[in-house]
Amino acid sequence: MKNPVPMTLTRRGLGGLAAGLGVALALSACGGSPLATPSTSAASGSAEGGSLVVGSADFPESQVVAEIYVGALNAAGLTATSKPNIGSREIYFKAVQDGSIDLVPDYSGNLLSYVDTEATEVSADDVYKALPGKLPEGLAVLEPAKAESKDAMVVTKATAEKYQLKSIEDLAKVCKDFTMAAPATFETRAYGFPGLKANYGCELKGLQPFNDGGGNLTLQALLEDKVQVADIYTTTPSIADNDLVVLEDPKNNFKAQQVLPLVKEAKMTDKAKEALNNVSKILTTEDLINLNRAVSGDQKQAPKDAAAAWLKDKGIVK
Repeated sequence: MKNPVPMTLTRRGLGGLAAGLGVALALSACGGSPLATPSTSAASGSAEGGSLVVGSADFPESQVVAEIYVGALNAAGLTATSKPNIGSREIYFKAVQDGSIDLVPDYSGNLLSYVDTEATEVSADDVYKALPGKLPEGLAVLEPAKAESKDAMVVTKATAEKYQLKSIEDLAKVCKDFTMAAPATFETRAYGFPGLKANYGCELKGLQPFNDGGGNLTLQALLEDKVQVADIYTTTPSIADNDLVVLEDPKNNFKAQQVLPLVKEAKMTDKAKEALNNVSKILTTEDLINLNRAVSGDQKQAPKDAAAAWLKDKGIVK
């Protein structure tokens, strides 16, 4: 088994509500997050329609994609800066609404579930089609990328071979003997324990809560067999680096999670939309895995530097 790559990803949108309320108050009071440090990489000159502030959630993947958006907008002749590490979806969604930021990278399925807790759409196309009618007035989403980062039920190769596991349907046969590593909220979220039971008849033995978003603690618990299955995002490099097995989800318990910009509609000029949509046209899941490895692996690149390398590699920045 390969040595695990150190990971420090934080689970998207699962920040504590109490902490979220505190930062939300700070946002409304001063127009930004106290955790945020505006980027100094803005292009000189005034942007068409005014400068744009690109926010990000409190985990590296979101921060890298936000910096990619900033770089693409600046390359298109607009003026954009970043305001990173705002917090969970509960916080950055309100920040777009109140104008503290103008856009933020988000994930289609979780965004739909946030604005409509009863949403039943699960496929990429259906989720994207449903979003415009569910977002509050003034907010919109632009084109989604092929890049997708979603929850997955992950086991070690040894466990997969021992119990002949290829899908969550297979897992259901042994769920009662398995403890799972996941955020504490997994026990009550629709796609967590309730969804696994409803869709697959899978009732796990128990939950070992970790709030590191499938990072080091979750990974070590899985590798050491302290838990037998873990909730890890599909763009986490440790999956490939440790030869882990992602169980198939034939009944779509986990919604499609395409990366896409959530925007303040009034701030989006045609030039801004084009720049952001051009990013979505070429950003892939493999790109996200490599960007996560660059930022959270041994290289420990700054999100801004990883984004700059990607933009240059794709020909968006000369």
